[in-house]
Amino acid sequence: MIIVTGGAGFIGSALVWALNARGERDIVIVDALDHDEKEHNVAPLAYERLLGGNEFRQQLAAGEFDRAEVKAVLHMGAISSTTEQDWNKLQDVNVSFTQEIIRWCADHSVRCVYASSGAVYGDGAAGYSDEAALFDRLQPLNLYGKSKLLVDIWARDGGYLKSAVGVRYFNVFGPDEYHKKHMRSVIAKKFDEVQRGEALKLFRSNNVQYKDGEQQRDFLYVKDAAAATSFLLDQPQAAGVFNIGTGRARTWNDVAHGLFGALRRQPCIEYIDLPADLKDQYQNFTQADITRLRAAGWRQKMTSLEDAVTEYVQQYLIPHRHLGEYTAF
Repeated sequence: MIIVTGGAGFIGSALVWALNARGERDIVIVDALDHDEKEHNVAPLAYERLLGGNEFRQQLAAGEFDRAEVKAVLHMGAISSTTEQDWNKLQDVNVSFTQEIIRWCADHSVRCVYASSGAVYGDGAAGYSDEAALFDRLQPLNLYGKSKLLVDIWARDGGYLKSAVGVRYFNVFGPDEYHKKHMRSVIAKKFDEVQRGEALKLFRSNNVQYKDGEQQRDFLYVKDAAAATSFLLDQPQAAGVFNIGTGRARTWNDVAHGLFGALRRQPCIEYIDLPADLKDQYQNFTQADITRLRAAGWRQKMTSLEDAVTEYVQQYLIPHRHLGEYTAF
């Protein structure tokens, strides 16, 4: 049995899809089907049962999984909004729940892979290395990033990273993100507007080092995120925190041109002011240092931004498909 928390969500459903592709069917999904799109995410997938988050926490604490043949727990469930301001919620879901799972896995010798985030790096002043000795230097720009970093430091200091794996995803985009509302990628949010022939709006730069639209992020296709996570799951010697990204920063203008190209439309980009509530927590540059991932044996080439955007738009957004309803490559 493999347990996937957040398995009806974005990266979680992609992981279930990737597990299905290699023949795994004995899967327990932990999630709330609180959105029609999350129901559509799991509809094409093969799994044994679905539990709500509170139900799973209660069963885990009560020992109901102690005698089950659990091979691994992939803990993707979280409050993923970078603008969340309720620290008590973040403390409970992102910190305490994750700690409960990591402890249980350690106590029962079960492989554990949990989701951290590239948000822990803040403005990048301390670099983008995932080396454990550098965790204390990091300064997240938002409470979400703080919650993720707290778990990484706790896991390191408690010795859990000798066996558990934390994965710091960078800017992930792709199918099955439809339920994420304002947290969807620019590609998903602007698709309808561009398809209607409207201009694509991007934030103006608030930093003189970057021209408008030239702010850079490490954009990662969700299929690559799932593949890299599955790879680490299968490497018993791999432990600690790993960055999951392409290792190459690209601009928002690149993303916009990719979307226009996929829809075969002439680029038309407008720049708008950055909202006041984002100015102090906006990352102008991110780029994953994937040295440790490569050292663990990861050799697969990440999908190029252009190819990923084209596939996402043409094979998923236009027909509104979910993973499992279409297989490319």
